[in-house]
Order: sequence, then C-alpha cells, then structure tokens
Amino acid sequence: MSIRTRTVWTIVVIAVPLLAALAWAFVPRPPEVETTTAHSGRFEAGIDALARTRVRERYLVSAPLAGRVSRIALREGDAVERDAVIATLSPALSPMLDARTAAELSARLEAGGANIDRAQARIARARVAVEEARSLLRRYEGLRKDGYVSAQQLDSQRLAVDAATRELAAAEQERHVAEHERDIARAALSAARGGPQAERALALRAPAAGRVLRVLQDSAAPVAIGTPLLEIGDLADLEVVAELLTEDALHATPGTPVRIVDWGGDAPLDGRVRRVEPGAYTKVSALGVEEQRVEVRIDIVSPRAQWATLGDGYRVGVRVLTRMGEGALQVPVSALFPAPGAADPQAMALFRVDDGRARLTRVQVLGRNDASAWIRPIQGQAAVKAGTEVIVYPGETVEDGGRVRTRRVAPAGGA
Repeated sequence: MSIRTRTVWTIVVIAVPLLAALAWAFVPRPPEVETTTAHSGRFEAGIDALARTRVRERYLVSAPLAGRVSRIALREGDAVERDAVIATLSPALSPMLDARTAAELSARLEAGGANIDRAQARIARARVAVEEARSLLRRYEGLRKDGYVSAQQLDSQRLAVDAATRELAAAEQERHVAEHERDIARAALSAARGGPQAERALALRAPAAGRVLRVLQDSAAPVAIGTPLLEIGDLADLEVVAELLTEDALHATPGTPVRIVDWGGDAPLDGRVRRVEPGAYTKVSALGVEEQRVEVRIDIVSPRAQWATLGDGYRVGVRVLTRMGEGALQVPVSALFPAPGAADPQAMALFRVDDGRARLTRVQVLGRNDASAWIRPIQGQAAVKAGTEVIVYPGETVEDGGRVRTRRVAPAGGA
C-alpha cells in the first residue's frame, strides 16, 4: 500500500468517529421535566388570617364608692365563684351629702331597678326563642326521617337551639349582674347618708363565676368611686376574633366552617363563624397601606378538652373555609398554566405524560389553595384521573406531543 493510500485511510478512520460524535452532540434531546401524580382526596380552600382568642363575657369589678380597699389576695388565673367576696371596701370619712350627690346615688339605684326589669324582659324573650327553636328542631327531625329536609338544615337548626340556649343563659347572667349593681347602689346610698352600713366594711362580690383575668389594684389603698379593681371572665367560654379585609369578610357568612391552626396544639380545631361585625375600620398594614378591615367572631366547636390550655388574648391562625369537597381530583398549582389559544382568560391547561410524551390537556379549575388545585376534565379532552402523571413547572421547551425525560417529585398535599 502506497503512502498516499495509507494517509487517506488514516484520515477516514479519524474523521468518521469525529463526525459521528459531532452528529450525536447536536441531535436534539428530550427536555428533562419534573412530574408528580394527580390524586383524589379532601380539598379545602379558604381565607387565611391571624386572630386572637377573647373571653366572650368579661366583667370589670370597680369601686362603687370612694373608700379604702383592702389588699386583694387573688391573682391572675385564680378561680372565683359567683357571689364570692373578692375585696372589702372600708368607708372613708363621710363627706357632707349635698343635693346633687343624693340625686346621683338615687338615680343609680333607680337605674339598677330598671336594668333588672330590662333583664327580665330579655329572659322572657330568650325563653320564647328557645322553645321556638326546640319546636322547630323536633319538626325538622321528623321531616328528616321522611327526607324532606337535608342534614345541613338539621345541623343548622341544632346550632340555632344551642345559640338560643346560650342567649338565655346570658340574659339570666345579665339579670344577676343588674341585681348585683342595684345592691351596690343601695349600699352606696346608705353609706353616703350615714345609715347603719356606714361604719361597716362593704364586701365586693364576684358578679359571675370564672377566673381572674387581671388584677388592677392589688395593694390596699384609698380609691375613688369607679376605680377598676379586677377583671373576671370564664375561660371555658372563649371566642376567636379575626380581622379580615372587607372583601374577604363577604365570604365569611355566619355558619361558615373555620379551621383554627397554629394555636400550639397537635391538631387543628374546628370553629364556625358566629357573627361579622357590621362596621369596618381603617388599619395601616406593615407596608404602610391603609386597609379596611372588619372583625369576625368565631365560636370554637371542638370539645373543650382539646383546647383547655388556651387563654384570653392568645394568638392563633384561622382559615375560613370557602370551598370544600370530598374525593376531589387535585394537582399541584404549579402544574397549571393559561390554556393557549383559549377565548376565556380563565381557562387552564396542564401537561400529562403519556408513553414518554407530553400531552396538552385543558381542565376546569373548581378551586385552589396554596398548594393544590381542584380540577375537572373538560368533555372531549383526554381524561385526567387519580394517578395520572403530570408535569410541574413546565418550561418553554415542553411541547404538545414532544418527548420528555421525567423525574418524579412528591405530590403536593399528599396522594
């Protein structure tokens, strides 16, 4: 073989593998994508907000007249019974009783009697409301057996009976407080006039059973009339108060279920919206933006044993549930994107993986939360069902019908 022929063969042997390597290097490769699977389960979406606990009914005990209060031995958290002596007030030197003072004390005594009459009227109305709610509940229970009312209507009526019963208890408590205030006014008038109680210490009694929330005057000292001494409330009767934006509060109608989270316990608590305050107020956010907010009051419906450690003024998180569903087909929010070429800007689509290829599939979104979206396949499109592999965060290199290399990630929300 000549030198020239050997040189040609040497060039061919070197060039062919080099050209093959260059061709392989420039051959288009399928893009690598992350995938997860659609799953079916319970779906919840709602409005998240920070909130705080609050004793629903709190009582501020104050000095009914000027005098010297004894040292209060009670401390925050101590339990007190109704009518228990919480402090004693010794009379100060009696001033001369002028006509104005006598009129004021007499008016307070008359006001105490009027408050008792008003409380009696409220009790009568509350008793009628309880009887009416119970009668309607019995009727609903009978209709429920025949299938004329739904289970939700029956549950709502049971809640109405519970609310009417609580209203009756609150009215009876109001009557007791009114009687207590009348007795205090009578004692103050007698002491100011130099009656038989003037030389005796006046016992200040707890207007309701509960626990001491705050001690405002713990040391013995002279006090003026109306000086706050301590605050009492029942920690078993807590409510949750959330400050929602007014546009969000429109969805938090009374009866809306609520999840109470981040309160320190192992599991979320169940709640229900009781009332949305009618008046809003302006609040400046951390970014300096003026916002219109409104207070939403929430009842805790979970058993008391689950949240016995909660106290007054504790910070919690709430989620007012506006969308719920059982057996909902869900995919990660990151798998959805606006459907290309759709006339409706709200139309959404996703890429499912079928035999190593990406398939564009349009879906209807029924709801979404921070992690998952509740979807429904559109008629005429290939079905997306539980277990279908979908692409998350699809890039511009992913095309309908194009091959992809998949890398599985954990599904959002759990399968």
